Amino acid sequence: MPSAIFTHSLLASAVGLAIAASLNAPARAEGPKRLDVASTFSTQNFLGAGAERLSKELETATGGAVSLRVYDPGDLVPAFEVFNSVSSGAVQAGWDWIGYWAGTVPVTNLYGALPFGPSPEAFMSWMWAGEGTELLQKAYDPYGVKVLPCFISPQETGGWYNKEINSPADFDGLSMRISGLGAKVLNKLGASTQLVPGGEIYLALERGRVDATEFSVPQVDAAMGFDEVAEYYYFPGWHQSASWFSLLINQSVWDEYSDARKAQFETACRATLQWSMAEAPPEQMRTIRKLEEKGVKVKRFPDEVINALQDAWVEVRQEEMANNPAFKEAYESLMKHVGLIDEWYKLQALPAPKPIQDSGQEDS
Repeated sequence: MPSAIFTHSLLASAVGLAIAASLNAPARAEGPKRLDVASTFSTQNFLGAGAERLSKELETATGGAVSLRVYDPGDLVPAFEVFNSVSSGAVQAGWDWIGYWAGTVPVTNLYGALPFGPSPEAFMSWMWAGEGTELLQKAYDPYGVKVLPCFISPQETGGWYNKEINSPADFDGLSMRISGLGAKVLNKLGASTQLVPGGEIYLALERGRVDATEFSVPQVDAAMGFDEVAEYYYFPGWHQSASWFSLLINQSVWDEYSDARKAQFETACRATLQWSMAEAPPEQMRTIRKLEEKGVKVKRFPDEVINALQDAWVEVRQEEMANNPAFKEAYESLMKHVGLIDEWYKLQALPAPKPIQDSGQEDS
């Protein structure tokens, strides 16, 4: 009996010592406390500012334990080298427009700039409540890159032009800065297209390297000064119904974080997405009015032009689906998801609200 008591006493002492040691031991570091992020956009515009907003949300979600240090294009690596640099581990993380990597991962064309695509709200639903993020991550896995789609901009503009576009023939021979699937559509109509980094577009337009350009939403375009070097501003942005931007993290770095920390990254990502969707739409109309006051001619493409662009898109889409199984899978998944959303809104549709009329009588 005494030996049993002695054994129990030793066991209790050992447990007590273990608990004390665990309480006094320093907390185990889990992943970098600060990630260096190479951005494809200047932090001085709305697109690059999204990464800084994400950093603030991440600090809030983690109680200050993790933050991002965002570097402007060229400070760590050139803008178009961000994906490869994150993949190789040369930089820990990146902030991007997803469509920039179509040369390496063709399916990103769909996420970056899908012509005649769904609304940002429907696209967002597919990304976070459908298969969107899962399919994108599957495409990135071979490159060792974790992707978090954290920011969406509204439908873009049709672009800046130095001549009027009155018919599809006006695209023939036009030199335009445009990327992705939209470029392939314009090529069908005889345009010459090229991808120019954001920071070089102004000079390209000013010096005649291109006759026209698209880049982003009015809020960003105005900050780039395009109204100083182009006269016509066209709508709608047929080539880009929604633009996705994301945080890229080297997979090995991502794997250093606990599941709880990874969930905090996703929380911060969703909060940033909500901010971008709420912040952007009203600001675009305020910006357009200011541009009109400065003499910019804001115009819509004629229906004939829109119809020709849509016909050309059907050709491009068929080619992409035939040549790229990942694109076909993602496009069909997206359209199926959007179909459910459209059905819901049609079922719930209400007539337009009646205008408010002044009765001419004061309240009694």
